[in-house]
Amino acid sequence: MGHSVFEEIQTQWRPLQPFESGPDQMLRKLWRAVEQALDLVMITDRSGVVEYVNPAFETLTGYSRQEVIGQTMGILKSEQQAGELYEEMWDTVLAGKIYRGIVMNRKKNGETFILDKVLTPLLDAHGEITHFISTGRDISDRRRLEAELQQVHKMDAIGRLASGVAHDFNNLLMVISAYAELMRESLPVEHALNKNLGEILTAARRGTDLTRQLLVFGRKQMQSLQVLDLNTVVAEVSRMLPRLIGEDIQILCVAGSELGKVRADHGQIEQVLMNLATNARDAMPRGGKLTIETANVVLDGSYAERRPIVPAGAYVLLAVTDSGEGIAREHLANIFEPFFTTKEQGKGTGLGLATVYGIVKQSGGYIWVYSEPGLGTTFKVYLPRVHSRQKQDVVTTPAKTIPRGSETVLLVEDEPALRESTREFLTRHGYSVLEAGDGEEALCMSRQYCGPIDLVITDVVMPKMGGSGLAEQLAAERPRVRFLFVSGYAENTVLQQGKIDIATCFLQKPFSLATLAGKIRQLLDGRENMARAASTSARG
Repeated sequence: MGHSVFEEIQTQWRPLQPFESGPDQMLRKLWRAVEQALDLVMITDRSGVVEYVNPAFETLTGYSRQEVIGQTMGILKSEQQAGELYEEMWDTVLAGKIYRGIVMNRKKNGETFILDKVLTPLLDAHGEITHFISTGRDISDRRRLEAELQQVHKMDAIGRLASGVAHDFNNLLMVISAYAELMRESLPVEHALNKNLGEILTAARRGTDLTRQLLVFGRKQMQSLQVLDLNTVVAEVSRMLPRLIGEDIQILCVAGSELGKVRADHGQIEQVLMNLATNARDAMPRGGKLTIETANVVLDGSYAERRPIVPAGAYVLLAVTDSGEGIAREHLANIFEPFFTTKEQGKGTGLGLATVYGIVKQSGGYIWVYSEPGLGTTFKVYLPRVHSRQKQDVVTTPAKTIPRGSETVLLVEDEPALRESTREFLTRHGYSVLEAGDGEEALCMSRQYCGPIDLVITDVVMPKMGGSGLAEQLAAERPRVRFLFVSGYAENTVLQQGKIDIATCFLQKPFSLATLAGKIRQLLDGRENMARAASTSARG
């Protein structure tokens, strides 16, 4: 069926009358069906020269019928499609068989689209191939959604793996760093071993960071959620960036006016900015420009149609743009995968962007990347906007000196080495310490001890009785006691143990002993302030 035949049919076309039949009428029905079909239809001669395309083809590809007819099917060929596929396709149809496959094609404007394609040979009365008819359905949106879901499943799998080993690994790191801190406290400042201890602590911190990154991009990391103004976070981070990325990179911050608030972890959003800035620095080895922008955006239904995984609504946009080398098109689909890197061996772990992805997803947000080789890259982070009347939380910085105390602490920890190092630290800093290896032992010790117990520091997950069960029973017997929960497990595991205030009464292992000392004073001094306020109120 050649081009001239289609032109003749189109010229003679008229609306069908009811009950009208016959070869001409059936031909017109077929013509109308092909013209109105949503799927792409293309007919070529035996050599692949196009003789016909339907309107759906024109709509999707951007080519008009006049531009395509007389060209070969290679006009849609994409550089992202391997040449072996075309060889397989032609070998199949020239043998008289039907080819079915997924093909990545290119539109007139250079964009790529993914086609679920069927190529069928048309035979004459003698069984000879005269033409080929190609039909195809655009599955680009479906493939993008599948890729997003695949990434989510991959992150969940990595997160489950990370959370499975995090508890034991974090306890080991805690023991290493705790004893190193105790040794450093015992040595004079000028002692030669201080350098060695510093290296041990640095290695332990690197192990801690690695564990947390594994948990972050698996979305298993404990979060301290706060209502944040991203403009404030950007301003704080931008003051540190020149030392991080170098003075040969110009930093421009464009703060959105009347910016909405988001609910996120302050430290994690800082990490997102630092990781994206570091990534941008590596893309600009000869210097360049880094732009950080914030803005209120409303993603409507049309955006949600293009990005099916993103619900329409009000968001705060955080965009980080560099003027660097850009990302090769073949790498764009993999950049958020853990351990994927294009850097030289030893210069990248492949965790930076995977960590960013995990933080954004854990915060209920979405991230997209736009890049062209030689033209730079933009990462756009969309975080859900929270109610405007919610107040921004105040972020406090820990004290540099290690505070002391004189209260009685019940320390409940099932790891003997960790319990011993923590007990030694607390004793050195003035506290009276009672020890127990699990919740049941702690409960018996509390009932046998006649004096006051001011604070219980307890691991969350322990044999026999965990921290949550201990707190429930002990609080009924000692109403004035305070609790500090610690754990090396991931957030979901901790929350499954019972009602635990992870924002104010929890520390994620591994933590430094100095951090522990500060948290203890925060809890105990807060109780004393409340008691004084109640006493003053009663006298008044």
